[in-house]
Amino acid sequence: MKNLKLKSARAALDLSQQDLAEKVSVSRQTISAIEKGDYNPTINLCRAICKVLGKTLDELFWEE
Repeated sequence: MKNLKLKSARAALDLSQQDLAEKVSVSRQTISAIEKGDYNPTINLCRAICKVLGKTLDELFWEE
């Protein structure tokens, strides 16, 4: 399932996939894959992304 919440939160802070990737120490391709729903990130990566974007795990990764 695509993660549009992640993409939206990233865009709201005017961060590119590359910017976010550098801040959480992964490749741009990893961020792209998470947003496309092709990669299930570890909890540690999820937490790092949330910290950079100022969101909670529920806000970015909870499926309704």
